[in-house]
Amino acid sequence: MVPTDRARSDIGRAPRVAVTRPHRQLSYIVSSSNPPAARARQRAAPLLVALFVATFGFLPIANWVPGGHSAPWYRIVAGLWVSGLGIVVGAGIVLAILSRNIPAIWRDGALDRVSCAWHEHPRRTALLIAACAFVAYVVVALRVFGGRPLFIDEITQTLQARILAGGELSRATGPHPEFFGSLLMAREHGRVFSQFPIGGPLMLLPGVLLGAPWIAGPLWGAIAVLAFASFVRVAEPRPAVALGATVVFAFAPFALFMSGSRMIHVPTLMWIAIALASMIRVMRSGAPRSSLAFLNGFALGCAATIRPADALAFALPAGAWYLTRALRTPTRWRDALAAGMGVALPLAALFWVNAHTTGSPFLFGYELLWGKSHGLGFHSAPWGIVHTPARGVELISIYFLQLQTYLFESPLPSLLPAICAFALTRALEPVERYLVASSALLVGLYFLYWHEGFYLGPRFMYLLLPVLALYTARFLPLVRERMGSGLPHRTAVYGIVCAALIAATTLVPARAQAYRNSLLTMRWNADSAASAAQVSHALVLVRTSWGAQLVARLWSLNVPRSETELIYRSVDACLLEHHLDSLDAAGSSTAAPESFHALFGDSARLVNSHLSPDSTERIRPGTVYSPTCVNHIREDRDGFTLVAPLLLAHGGGNVYAQDLGARDSLLLAEYPERAVYLLRPPSSAIGDTPRFYPLSRDSLRAAWADAIR
Repeated sequence: MVPTDRARSDIGRAPRVAVTRPHRQLSYIVSSSNPPAARARQRAAPLLVALFVATFGFLPIANWVPGGHSAPWYRIVAGLWVSGLGIVVGAGIVLAILSRNIPAIWRDGALDRVSCAWHEHPRRTALLIAACAFVAYVVVALRVFGGRPLFIDEITQTLQARILAGGELSRATGPHPEFFGSLLMAREHGRVFSQFPIGGPLMLLPGVLLGAPWIAGPLWGAIAVLAFASFVRVAEPRPAVALGATVVFAFAPFALFMSGSRMIHVPTLMWIAIALASMIRVMRSGAPRSSLAFLNGFALGCAATIRPADALAFALPAGAWYLTRALRTPTRWRDALAAGMGVALPLAALFWVNAHTTGSPFLFGYELLWGKSHGLGFHSAPWGIVHTPARGVELISIYFLQLQTYLFESPLPSLLPAICAFALTRALEPVERYLVASSALLVGLYFLYWHEGFYLGPRFMYLLLPVLALYTARFLPLVRERMGSGLPHRTAVYGIVCAALIAATTLVPARAQAYRNSLLTMRWNADSAASAAQVSHALVLVRTSWGAQLVARLWSLNVPRSETELIYRSVDACLLEHHLDSLDAAGSSTAAPESFHALFGDSARLVNSHLSPDSTERIRPGTVYSPTCVNHIREDRDGFTLVAPLLLAHGGGNVYAQDLGARDSLLLAEYPERAVYLLRPPSSAIGDTPRFYPLSRDSLRAAWADAIR
């Protein structure tokens, strides 16, 4: 095969090692013998992708659609794009012009040696990149996030992993579960378990068993790098581009920070990358590859046990491809059946776990906890909002605008190279069509999902990383192919290099510092603090906000979580407090949600509280608060903390429970021999760390009696 111009193009010049794959036809190189209509159809797909990503990545669509979400920061970000483009392009032009007269700053084939190493030792090179990535992820996990879970999803997954480490799928709740409740933990038949599918906690289990739960993200992230390198080694014929795509995939700041966390998107991406690596080999094989097809299906099935919607986006196009090919070539039914068997095994395990936790194989913890309104589609969401197509468009717009920053943390809009690469691509190969179709389906599914997913970036779009990494790496070679090796190509090369240097030396460290200084309450180490304060085998009452106490009291009445959120957001806090007090006085152990609906009369007048540091509390302007409610506001101002991260504390034999006022008497009776402490910060100032305050049981009882009177 004669190497084409595309095969020869690279950042500098073509590698000395020619890359040929006799079995492979590069379908993205459009033959001049193709009819004009065929060429137009082939050209349309990448152009449509470029147009879609450019539209949602650059235009503030969320600000134009009345759906409840907006991007008020768009003008600031757009200004940064303009200034960043000016700096980078300006520097690129200056250096490109200088390079004509100063040969030392431009060397054709500068990456030849590196790309040759990739071509000659691809596995060794990929292993080196993955090892470096693992070290970087560990540094982020320990230095940036302190080795701790900082997001409620991470905490919940870790709690479930601990349950699994104890040899159980769920844990007995005890007689008073409201003191130990967490937002995303479900209860059924006296047992408690995570709302999340079992695959996520299972991926954290090795770290929990090793006593280092933080290692899970770096480990699965590094394996994802290896799997993606295996995929791109086949998908991309140019060694330098394959190498560049792997480096982008491994060290994109979005991947860097996500892989340092305990977010289950990381192992999901790992399984998707394994699925891609196996599927491309099945696609390219002229003979059945049942073992690889089985691995492809198994990886997709494992992804489904972690994040079902994400896996569905990649499984549906894969299933359609297997079925279509089997119908055309009967000998390939072996591959289709093997892939189906691979998918079935993890799904069978998932359904078995569901049956032993929620009570039904097809009932997930999400639905048990929040009801059918948690699912995809346009309907009322669990918290009372209505998800509409307009709202879905807004969310997708926000996700892509956020990707422009969080993907690469570059002075350039992060999606710009990939957009340009798609625009310059003449046609898509079958595997590229699969990758694009799966990515588009992922976006479509989250268009149907009501919840806004942001943590460390637009996390619902994290699985777009394979396609974005591949096409970002293709940008510079495509510029050379279309425009030659003159000024435009050199400007693009220098511009990308300048953007990468600015990101690496300034913007990424700034983001890391911002993360390091955030969520201080979640970083506090209760075990170390308890040891320093000589608090052991004690009952520790955790002072949470008044709003959190109201929610816990609703849970204690077995009000469903979705209804709890609706009630909390629709009723004045003081009115809700007194209604709950009346139910307690009546000895109620349960309450129908309808019993609270009479309190919704003035819900339209409610505003977020300005009286308490907890602005989620709702107040009705002009309401005169009772002494009980005034006292709750005073306690909020004195300082409160969160109980969820403390559920992971296990040092010193202490029991951490949410302080619920007079209801705490139930705990005093349950733990009669333990010393009692109150845990709260000394003030509501940001950064104040909680302290242990010893309490007298008699003084507590006296205070509760006074409050009742």
